[in-house]
Amino acid sequence: MHLAIGQAYAWSVFKLPLESALHLSGTASALPFQLGIVMLGLSAAFGGRMVERNGPRWAMFVSMICFSSGFLLSALGVATGQYWLVVLGYGFVGGIGLGIGYISPVSTLMKWFPDRPGMATGIAIMGFGGGALIASPWSTQMLGTFGTGTSGIATTFLVHGLVYAVFMSLGVFLVRVPPDGWLPRGWVPAKAAARALITTANVSARNAIRTPQFWCLWIVLCFNVTAGIGILEKAAPMIRDFFANTTTPVSAGAAAGFVALLSLANMTGRIVWSSTSDLIGRKNMYRVYLGVGALLYLTIALAGNSHNFLFILCAIGILSFYGGGFATAPAYLKDLFGTYQVGAIHGRLLTAWSTAGVLGPLIINAIADSQAAAGRTGPALYTTSLYIMIGLLAIGFLANELIRPVNPRFHEPPVVEMGRQNTLAAGQGGS
Repeated sequence: MHLAIGQAYAWSVFKLPLESALHLSGTASALPFQLGIVMLGLSAAFGGRMVERNGPRWAMFVSMICFSSGFLLSALGVATGQYWLVVLGYGFVGGIGLGIGYISPVSTLMKWFPDRPGMATGIAIMGFGGGALIASPWSTQMLGTFGTGTSGIATTFLVHGLVYAVFMSLGVFLVRVPPDGWLPRGWVPAKAAARALITTANVSARNAIRTPQFWCLWIVLCFNVTAGIGILEKAAPMIRDFFANTTTPVSAGAAAGFVALLSLANMTGRIVWSSTSDLIGRKNMYRVYLGVGALLYLTIALAGNSHNFLFILCAIGILSFYGGGFATAPAYLKDLFGTYQVGAIHGRLLTAWSTAGVLGPLIINAIADSQAAAGRTGPALYTTSLYIMIGLLAIGFLANELIRPVNPRFHEPPVVEMGRQNTLAAGQGGS
């Protein structure tokens, strides 16, 4: 599922062909992607309860229908010259598929692997980060085969919609929920709960958003994503601007390689750091994301354009923390709120991603544009932005430090909780 919907990170492949074929501006060609990310957060937030109530198979089926239909609508829009259909299809309808598909495996995986929730969700969410590594060359090859005119783009969208429908169907047919009482061999929940912040109790999605822990974690995720997506969205022009007036300027090809390297760091960080969080704890892991991330930004700001290798190394670290933050969040929620309705809670937390998806690029681009208008070049275009990111990461670090175990008054009564879980299990019997 995540390898499929991770195609969203490869949208840039379609930007220039769409701009040329439909006479669009760069801002207009980015609109389907931006709306898709906004709808990801909103649909995950509003659809989380339905995912928990109807089960993962229902959620994956809805995701498949929406995501594939988004491509088919986009194909129709390009073929008829109606760009609003591309925005509606890929951005709105496809964005709903992104959100429902993103959260669909989370609670199921943590029920199968309660002893390694970070690793389990990290493997799945790694697929979202790595989806572009498949979709980008595949889409580029199809555009080269079919052409970059309206008919070629429409055919490419059509093939995407049909192939992803088949591929995502595998997830629909294969997914299962564990039987009641399932525990990994040798794992004792009471012993695991002896670690700080890990609970054996459960909190409903409705109660979770009433806790300070949820909103502290919302701030943590929002600012960690803001810091990462700011570099990710402007990676190629950023590295070229930094070293434009030096003895080691960066070519367009090298900048493209830098983007691919950051995508690999984003993907790898999702499994490496989330698995590490199973060993050192979620709070300690976010201390690394936010604290070390701030130091990496400070290093870039202070080093300027003196060392391009140092710039690349720091950017790789920041993007690995960006990916790791996504993958570790569901396990952090499970530690704080239990597995009951964790998918719904995760969906509501992803509104932080929607906010960061607007905030990060806005900070980087607006300040770079204003500095360029003032006649500045090189690292000076980004210095202010870098220090803003450091400040946001520091705020996120403080929010993480404020997270404590959830007050028992928010816990579900054991009898009521068991009845609800039995009802859910009965409703998912076919899964």
